[in-house]
Amino acid sequence: MPLWGELIVAAAIGAGLLGIVFPVLPGGIIVGLSILVWAAIVGGWAWLVFAVAATLIVVGEVVKYVVAGKHLTSSGVPNGTIVVGGVVGIVGFFVIPVIGLFLGFILGAYVAEFIRTRQASAAWRGAMAAGKAALITMGIELFAALLAAGVWLSGAIAL
Repeated sequence: MPLWGELIVAAAIGAGLLGIVFPVLPGGIIVGLSILVWAAIVGGWAWLVFAVAATLIVVGEVVKYVVAGKHLTSSGVPNGTIVVGGVVGIVGFFVIPVIGLFLGFILGAYVAEFIRTRQASAAWRGAMAAGKAALITMGIELFAALLAAGVWLSGAIAL
């Protein structure tokens, strides 16, 4: 693949990584698809690079849900709180681009927990636990995608 092609793949991987940190784009999927396109063009050993990178991304996706679920279960936060936080976060994203997603998520989780517990301090603890779980999932997904990007970079240099 010519250098300009590698740079396009690198830019797409970078966009995917940014999509994880600023959840506007499906970051892990973009990273994986970028490496898939690269492997399809390069061929040969590039498919092994793609297989390793895809495995890392899939494992990261599974682990993030398991770890976040355990965190939420141990905190006593029900799934309904996460759903409400997610819906309000999506609305918040359109009201205040990017940062509204985070603010809306915390606000939605707080309101859901307040309705459930009828105590402001318990609602705040629940909202913070939900926010922490969201950050944990983001961190795990980012770590897995960065590992996949590192595998791709090593493969691109080697091939």
